[in-house]
Amino acid sequence: MSQKQIDPNWAWRPYAPSTDQPWNLQRVTHLYRRLGFGTDWETLNAGLSITPDQLVNDLVFASPESESFQIEMKAMSRAMVATGNPHGLASAWLYRMINTTNQLQEKTTLFWHGHFATGAQKVQDAFMMQQQNELLRKHALGDFNEMVQGISKDPAMLLYLDSATNRKTHPNENYARELMELFCLGEGNYTEQDIRELAKCFTGWEVRSRRFRFNKYQFDTGAKSFLGTTGELTGEQAVSHVLSQPTAPIFIAQKLVRFFVMDEPQPSAELVAPLAQQLREDNFNVAKTLKVILGSNLFFSDLAIGMKVRSPVELVTTLLRSLNGTSSMDLLTAGLHDLGHSIFFPPSVKGWDGGRTWINSSTLLGRANLVYRVLRNEKTQFGGGTLTEYASKQELSSLTDVADRLIQQLFAVPISNDIRDEIVSSSTEQFSQREEQLRSLIHTFTSLPQFQLS
Repeated sequence: MSQKQIDPNWAWRPYAPSTDQPWNLQRVTHLYRRLGFGTDWETLNAGLSITPDQLVNDLVFASPESESFQIEMKAMSRAMVATGNPHGLASAWLYRMINTTNQLQEKTTLFWHGHFATGAQKVQDAFMMQQQNELLRKHALGDFNEMVQGISKDPAMLLYLDSATNRKTHPNENYARELMELFCLGEGNYTEQDIRELAKCFTGWEVRSRRFRFNKYQFDTGAKSFLGTTGELTGEQAVSHVLSQPTAPIFIAQKLVRFFVMDEPQPSAELVAPLAQQLREDNFNVAKTLKVILGSNLFFSDLAIGMKVRSPVELVTTLLRSLNGTSSMDLLTAGLHDLGHSIFFPPSVKGWDGGRTWINSSTLLGRANLVYRVLRNEKTQFGGGTLTEYASKQELSSLTDVADRLIQQLFAVPISNDIRDEIVSSSTEQFSQREEQLRSLIHTFTSLPQFQLS
């Protein structure tokens, strides 16, 4: 079925299990992979015992992380900031992704990090980068209006897009352009004149002592005309006017669908029209729209399952979360950098292209090598012990049992019994020790082209 053949009303109606589309383990694992980073076997099976609507609701509106975990994360972040090295922030964030009890909040924070892409290579201040990360997490599932207002005054963003040097005598147009093109409206929904006029609204916005400051002496108090309005608009009023444009909810809905449902083709305005309408009616509440997306017919259909390429971050976090794994966060951070997914260091203001761009002959080898290093790192454990001990706790007595479990937990697309048996046989022939057999088994499975799909 092509996208043009998809009925938007059918697409976003709540999924109801049927004989042809049953509520089964495949769909539960699909939900956990997409809204988060996967989960363990016990949690997946628990999800089967409740309705899809209830599970989606529980995960979208999950309880906040425990106070002790939040304290742990604040301490870890402070320690990383104290080093002055933004690369350390990535290690702390990866730890949070792997251990959080609120997966959708972290997954959506990662989405907004790519949407409002800000690079530490230019900002060069770990504290400001961490503050932006906290801002995105605070609003990740909340009010998009408040998020855009906050990011517009965020010190890291002000420095990254040169808005901190925006003066009434020489307005800098960088932030005005990206606010409309990349953050709110999309290309083609504004003019160059709109950019010039909008830039005047942000004159006088500065960074002092790592905080936002409004310098009234550098603010252009004259009338500005852009996107069909004229007035002596402040920066805050300008942001609100941009968000009031009819194309804004369509643009955001398309980005959410591409991130959570399918890489390609780009969702049409017609397909996302019901989502855009809900966004507008809910005053841009993100969680309510994600509840519709993640509980929909389209999301649980064959048009979505296996129709995304795993990002490098998803590759390692899903492997570890699914198998109750822990490892060296520094090892993961370095490996992700090599694969082009160095969080806090996006390649440009456009963020990461994602989808098929994650995959080529070099990155496929790099992904396999990263998993190899993780499996053999002395800090890596599964369920607090070795792979052999973990398999025993899971009552997986044979390599075939382990292989079947890996296929059920980690793969979005089917793996034939012939491929499974060949991998099991190869691992048995190459290694005599159980631990090495298990490492070989996991490494080979995660090197398959099918494992790159989510």
